[in-house]
Amino acid sequence: MRARRSRGENDASDTGSWMTTYSDLVTLLLCFFVLLFSFSVIDAKKFEAIIRSFQGSLGVLDSGKTIDEDLYISQALQSDRLMREQLEAESLEWLYRQLDEYIKENALEATVVLGVEERGLLIRFRDQVLFDSGKAIIRKDAETIVQSIGEILKQYDRSIRVEGHTDNVPMNTFLYPSNWELSTARAVNVVKFLIEEVGISPVRLSAAGYGEYHPIADNDTAENRQKNRRVDVVILRNSFELEEPDYL
Repeated sequence: MRARRSRGENDASDTGSWMTTYSDLVTLLLCFFVLLFSFSVIDAKKFEAIIRSFQGSLGVLDSGKTIDEDLYISQALQSDRLMREQLEAESLEWLYRQLDEYIKENALEATVVLGVEERGLLIRFRDQVLFDSGKAIIRKDAETIVQSIGEILKQYDRSIRVEGHTDNVPMNTFLYPSNWELSTARAVNVVKFLIEEVGISPVRLSAAGYGEYHPIADNDTAENRQKNRRVDVVILRNSFELEEPDYL
């Protein structure tokens, strides 16, 4: 009988110990899940982004893009574009200063004008600074000007477009039947000089003749017609450079 009582007492003691251990375990598990919940406070959008990041990467879910891939690519491209635009702006500013210094040192302000346009840096040669009336051969006294400006442009690796313009006074000679031929011949001769005498790569150069059809002033007075007779040299920005031809 004593043995049985002893065993009953031990059983009661064992049962109490087990319950204590079990309650501790449940409490710990509860704390653990509370902590997990407090850490997660899951943002549904973040969760969806995480799921999308796995799509296609493990071959389990349908293929898809990584987290915010489009955003990252867009930001990277924008950053690269801004950097290139900044470098281009600094280069144009440097070129402008070099040309402006040359023009002022040689008292050419009345005949050579600088400007900045959306398409790039503009060097405008007014009226007869380069050519005699009705002719397209560069004057000997103007060759030094074109040579010096060309040497400055040679240092700047950018596409250059030379554009010839006339007033609306009709042109009708054997060499130049119209203003189209005259304006084009003038632009071409400037390009040829930059290639042959200055050494600028032909790949960088192009010529265009616009005749009387791109005036900067009305052709109603002699003064305005003089403004329209000009040669424009445009150093093009990246976005305005000529696309390379497709030979495929």
